[in-house]
Parts: sequence; structure tokens; C-alpha cells
Amino acid sequence: MKLFTTIVVSSCLAAQAFGVTPVVSKTKGLSKPALVTHKSPLRQKNAGDVSPLFRDPTITRGGAIPGLQAYSEALDKKPITMKALTSLVGWFLGDLLAAVPPLDKKPITMKALTSLVGWFLGDLLAQLFIAGGPVDWKRLATLSFFGFIYHGPSGHYFYNWLDKQIPGTDAIPVFSKVAIDQVVWCPIFMSVFFTYLGLVNGDSLSTIGTKIKTDLLTACQGSWKVWPLVHLINFRFVSNKWRIPYINAVQIAFNMFLSLLGSKKA
Repeated sequence: MKLFTTIVVSSCLAAQAFGVTPVVSKTKGLSKPALVTHKSPLRQKNAGDVSPLFRDPTITRGGAIPGLQAYSEALDKKPITMKALTSLVGWFLGDLLAAVPPLDKKPITMKALTSLVGWFLGDLLAQLFIAGGPVDWKRLATLSFFGFIYHGPSGHYFYNWLDKQIPGTDAIPVFSKVAIDQVVWCPIFMSVFFTYLGLVNGDSLSTIGTKIKTDLLTACQGSWKVWPLVHLINFRFVSNKWRIPYINAVQIAFNMFLSLLGSKKA
């Protein structure tokens, strides 16, 4: 229950940090989403220029929680169908979690799968409720695979190393871990993220280098708005084996920002 509470609180703070605030619409019905694009290349033109950090919250569909208004309206229009689909997802995830091996037995595999789900949901929500759809399946698969192949495994080794080097949950160890995570690990992670997207898209090394020079600081600034507080909770209250699942729960909101920034042309 304590872990669940910290995840919920941190996720709300993550959404709030991106300037997504509830507003009262002055017109009837849903307003047009802040980002509307029907292009489907991996890197949508100018998508990052109007990313969640810069878009006008007064025209953001869904208020504080992207998609909540759309889901609420769907419940009003087709209540049985939507409740049936919601139950389907709940039962599916429950049975799936019951079938997977314990985190202690296969930690890398489980953390990789957790990251895959986190990145999948983050980009899917970004495409549907921020960019306005339609879903770019190639981009969705690309970002989900990045979560599986890099974010989960690298996070496993990095946080294990960090906990061994700086043990304890007192103020000094916790603040030291947060500082190392944000000052050292964050730029490395973001650089790998942009490099991966560039290689998948067939970009030249010079183009990838330009992308990193252009957007690395923006990505780190977005991280610094969210993750210091998240990691204060993480390193103080969350045990080592649950770090990646906890991070991925919060990262769904942050990945919405990264998926848009990553799709911005250099």
C-alpha cells in the first residue's frame, strides 16, 4: 500500500511538472487537441516544438490527466462497452502478473518487461491524447523496444551499482544518489536515447550529434523538473528490487514528453 501511494503521488507530480493543469472549457464539447498531426514518420515534423513542456494547457484535451475527459465521455455514451473493456484489461493484467516469474528469480527479464510496458503506454498516450493520433505503430514499437532492450537492463545494473557504492537511506546517501542520477546518469541516458532513435531512423552520425546538441539540455531540464523529487522517495522508501517497477510507473508520464521530444527533427 505504501509503494502504491508513492507511485500515485509521484505520477501526479510528474503530470503537474509538465504544466498539464485542469481547465474549464469555454466552448461546448471537446476542444481540438494542442497537437494534431496525421503524419506517421518516426520523427514527426515539429512535434517536439510543441511538446508537453511548451504547449498551452488551456487547449489540452483531458485536463490534468491526458485522455480522462475522452474516457469519461466514452463512459457516458457507451457505458457497458467501456466498463467491459476496462474489466478485460484489468483481468488480463491480473492473470498476466500471476503467470510471470517472481522478480527475485529473473530480475533483469522482469525489469525489461516492466520498462517495455511503461514506454509502450507512455508513447501510446502521447500519440492519442497529445498528438491527437493516428497511432504510428513503427514509432510505438521503436520506443517500446528501447524500454525493453536498454532502459530496464541498464537501470537494473546502474541502481544496483549505486546502492552498493552509497548504501543507506539517510539524508546524505539519498541526496548523493539523486545528484549522481541526475547529473551523471541522466545525460548519458538521454544521449543513448537520441542515438538509438537516430540509428533506427537511418540518420548519419553527424545528424545524431546535432540532435544531441540541440535537445540534450531540454531533455535534462525536463528530467530535473520531475525526477529529483521522485528519486528522493525512491532512494528513501523503495527497496532495490522494486526501483525499476516504481520508476516505470512514474515514467509513463515522463515518456509522453520524451516520445514527443525524440520525434522532433534535429
